[in-house]
Amino acid sequence: MGNLTQQQIAQLAEHCENAELGAYEISKITNDFPDMTYEDAFDIQWEIRRRKESRGHKIVGMKMGLTSWAKMKQMKVEHPCYGFLADYFAIPDGGDIKHDELIHPKIEAELAFVTKEPLKGPGIHIGDVLRATDFVMPAVEVIDSRYKDFKFDLKSVIADNSSSCRFIAGGSMARVEDIDLKNIGVVMEVNGQVVELGAGAAVLGHPASSVAMLANMLAERDEEIPAGSYIMIGAITAAVQVNKGDSFCVRYQGLGNITGRFV
Repeated sequence: MGNLTQQQIAQLAEHCENAELGAYEISKITNDFPDMTYEDAFDIQWEIRRRKESRGHKIVGMKMGLTSWAKMKQMKVEHPCYGFLADYFAIPDGGDIKHDELIHPKIEAELAFVTKEPLKGPGIHIGDVLRATDFVMPAVEVIDSRYKDFKFDLKSVIADNSSSCRFIAGGSMARVEDIDLKNIGVVMEVNGQVVELGAGAAVLGHPASSVAMLANMLAERDEEIPAGSYIMIGAITAAVQVNKGDSFCVRYQGLGNITGRFV
């Protein structure tokens, strides 16, 4: 159950969203509301989502965050989290990302699943996800926590739309039966230097586990993953900080690459 009032949820949603839109840091909201629950945190995120839709933005996908055991340990959290992707988060492959619109962005190599059937939890497992997947494709997520120094707890980050800000879809698409999702290799380069390596199994042991977990988490709010959804599964590699002027290239084994630069 939640401990915050509707008014507090609306105020915190405005507070977090304004920090995103204005690209300025805030202190983590659990400092001021130590009694807030996970339900409160998701209520704030869904209110931010509602605010964007009311201004005419489209929600174009979902993302999972903190999906590697290493990342959960690093952030001292016991659960992954999810966030939504708004239309203006999308950057074309090879495109420019405006660094001044963000606070302290980092990039992560990910995969995206595109569904052809709805997935409604609870009880969704990897097999259900693979059967409902139309294709997978490479994705790069730009994450940008609105919290000072990128420091937060799980409730605060959920309320901040799980640090979502920009994403790039690219490379080539593949059917799930045509690639080894667990062992697909990824190489991330920044300014021509290799900075991260990873494999699909870094995400909860199997990339499809992340989509299954999303369906089951959404079921707690009586929501589902509709057919035709674009879902990013979380980081295969550690997040790498980027500065203005940096260019990056992420190479995916058998699936091409994604490039972009920060201007």
